[in-house]
Amino acid sequence: MEDRQIIELYWNRAEEAIRETAVKYGRLCQYIAQNILSCAEDSEECVNDTWLGLWNAIPPQRPERFSAFVGRVVRNLALKRFDYLTAAKRSPEAVCSLEELEDCVSGRTSVEDEVENRRIEEAIDNFLWSLGEEKRTIFIRRYWYFDSIDHICLHTGYSQSKVKSMLFRTRQKLREFLESEDIEL
Repeated sequence: MEDRQIIELYWNRAEEAIRETAVKYGRLCQYIAQNILSCAEDSEECVNDTWLGLWNAIPPQRPERFSAFVGRVVRNLALKRFDYLTAAKRSPEAVCSLEELEDCVSGRTSVEDEVENRRIEEAIDNFLWSLGEEKRTIFIRRYWYFDSIDHICLHTGYSQSKVKSMLFRTRQKLREFLESEDIEL
């Protein structure tokens, strides 16, 4: 089923929307949640919460890129769950990925920073689209999907040192780009 048809099902409040979303995006959601949480039970719970989150978000939202919207919902839920879990249960890959980005993007928690967060989001999006497809894919696999360096190497055929070097250089470029956009780090 096409994404626009699934979105219409949500707008019509048809429960079939959840089934169709699970069929089309269930594996993607499981992959994202598993990479963040590293626990099958927590990942499954997160994926189930994703269906409820989508049900509550559509309407009022009408996402243009449904796959990205679904991915964002499951990722945000998995990260919230990740924060909830004790340090002993946290995924070392996710911790490592977040620590690597610490110098580039600072965390903001207050509501009044929402406008600034949108500006940062748009700047990062523009930066990612300015990268070549290969660099963008590696960066997204690491920092969006929380793929391990080893998994990225398997996916790309590159050595660990090449992947680490590409990620380091891309983080440096991101930092410079954000500074040039007058975004406080």
